[in-house]
Formats: sequence, structure tokens, C-alpha cells
Amino acid sequence: METTAAITLGKKHANLIWLWRITVKSATFNRCEIHQLLPNRRSVAALLLAATACVTALAQSEAGICGSLENGYGPYDYRTDHAKLPIVTGAHFTAPVEALVRGTTATRPGGDIDYTLRAIPNHHRALLSMIKLGEKEKTSKPSGSRYSVQCWLERAVNFRPDDSIVRMIYSGFLSSAGNLNDANKQLEFATAYAKDNAFTHYNIGLHYFDLKNYDKALSQAHKAIELGFNHADLRNQLTAAGKWKEPETAPVPSNPAVMSNPVQAPAAAASAPAN
Repeated sequence: METTAAITLGKKHANLIWLWRITVKSATFNRCEIHQLLPNRRSVAALLLAATACVTALAQSEAGICGSLENGYGPYDYRTDHAKLPIVTGAHFTAPVEALVRGTTATRPGGDIDYTLRAIPNHHRALLSMIKLGEKEKTSKPSGSRYSVQCWLERAVNFRPDDSIVRMIYSGFLSSAGNLNDANKQLEFATAYAKDNAFTHYNIGLHYFDLKNYDKALSQAHKAIELGFNHADLRNQLTAAGKWKEPETAPVPSNPAVMSNPVQAPAAAASAPAN
């Protein structure tokens, strides 16, 4: 989704005053872009007005299209607010709802998933269920949902930008829609927020592989190995695609004292908490 606001602004440069267009991209990364269009001699205005107009348009776009995050209960973080979640999930995100069999407050599950995501915007499994419901009903706005599927994902990244799993879920959604550029960008965000979580880097690598971005898949595989997670699946997939390379060996220290007392490599992790 994209909202465009056309505004005439002045920028004096080399005796010319320019017409600018403010483009608000509200559904992908919440950014404003300022594009120079045509010479215009009607008025002189500070370029600061562009930023002001852009922020205003963006706020209106987000509130109008995907709604406010304010809610009667919550919103709570799926990763950390564990004590606050059961009252929602026990009543609304039951096993039949998650499986899209039936709802608890209505015949269809959309309304209950909607309620869950308003109270817990970054609920990973509820986001996946909403995506699957949209696919099942062949619509961008499933029955019982007040927002489109992409809006729910946008709300989740706005609520907790550092949730790498939400970023990966969003990337998968964008990839399925054929938007590979933005799918890759969501993985860039996921990578930045993964920090030293080996398991998350490994999963990001799998997503990059699905996007056929083999260089970044390899980089994430190496990062996971460096952090102690040396699972074989990603390595095997890259090998089958002819894209696997062994990590570069660390240089041998020249200091004899260091050589006589080497640092031991970390043991491979069986599992790691997701970011």
C-alpha cells in the first residue's frame, strides 16, 4: 500500500525553485521520500515543510489504514508479557482457531484472531494464522478481520520493530506476494536485531535461501556457526545449490603464549531462544 501527497514546496538553488512530491510508503517501512519533479516559480518555501508534511501524511495514513495500536487490553509483547497473554489466548486463540477450523466467539475464526492481534500485536502464531486465513479465503482482508493481512504485519513491526521473528514472517508474506525487494529488506532488519542469537541468524539464513539470496544465506550460516549453532540443513541446501563455502579459518596467533593456551571453540547449541 502506498499513499501519496502532492505538495508544492520551494527550494532555492541556482535561481530555481522546485516542485516536490512527498511519497508516503506506509505499509512497508514507514518512510517518506521527497522527489524533485519540475521547476516551479510560484512560491518559496523551506524544505523543512517537506519533512513536516511528510510526517503528518504518514501519521494520517497509518491511523486511517491500519488503525491505532491502542487497545482496551494491552497491547502486550508476545515475547515478554507472558502473564498477560493467557486471558486472551485462552478465550480467543484456541487450537481450533489457530487451525482455522472454527471461531470461539463466532462461526469463523477471523474475529478471534483479530482480537488476539489487537491485544498482542506481535503474536507470531496468530500472525501466521491470519496469513493462512487470507490465503484460504483468497482475500487480502479475511472475514471477521477489521484490517488487511498486511496491516496486521505492519502493526506488528510498528509495535516491536526489534522482533526478528515478526520480520521473518513479514518477509515470507512479501515474498509470496512477489515483493522480493521488500522481503529482503525485512530480513536485513531481522539480521540487525538478531545480535548474537545463533538460532535466529540460522533461521534468517533459511529465509534468505528461499529468496535465492545465496550470498546472504551463506553469510548467515557462517554467523550461526561462529556463534555455536552448526546445524546441517542450511549447509546442505547451499551445497546442493552449489553455493556453499567453508568459513574462513581464523589466523593462527604468532604469540607462543597464546598458542600454548588456545581458546576453545563454543559447543554447538541444541537450541536457542528466538529473538
